[in-house]
Amino acid sequence: MRLSVQEAAFDAGAEANAFTAGLSRAGAVVTFTGRVRDNGGTLAAMEIEHYPGMTERAITAIMAEAVARWNLEDALVIHRHGRLAANDPIMMVATAAVHRAEAFAAAEFLMDYLKSRAPFWKKEIRPDGADWVAARDTDEQALRRW
Repeated sequence: MRLSVQEAAFDAGAEANAFTAGLSRAGAVVTFTGRVRDNGGTLAAMEIEHYPGMTERAITAIMAEAVARWNLEDALVIHRHGRLAANDPIMMVATAAVHRAEAFAAAEFLMDYLKSRAPFWKKEIRPDGADWVAARDTDEQALRRW
């Protein structure tokens, strides 16, 4: 298992290649990269805050749950913080399992958790001001299925 909470950008392809190196039993690898959305076309930046230590403990615990629950060979989570521009990669999840169903389910579980429960606070900055991103009912509904 590897977790990185970082300010620096990452190369999803390079991360996926590094993740799969040495996975001899994994018949399935699922990767997902989330990007900063600009729904209205006016996003100047997104600022992401977190509490170091607390964030890593929370995400590590949910990763361990996913590894145990779906018998994963391995899992990776990268999540950025700081100031990001529209379309910048914001996070990546990778899971590896013997079979695809487990790899897909675990990846979705981790993504749903990161979207709704991981201790990050996001602020959208636009030319006319800034607003904190509120929780969405659809994100909560997605998490309840687990």
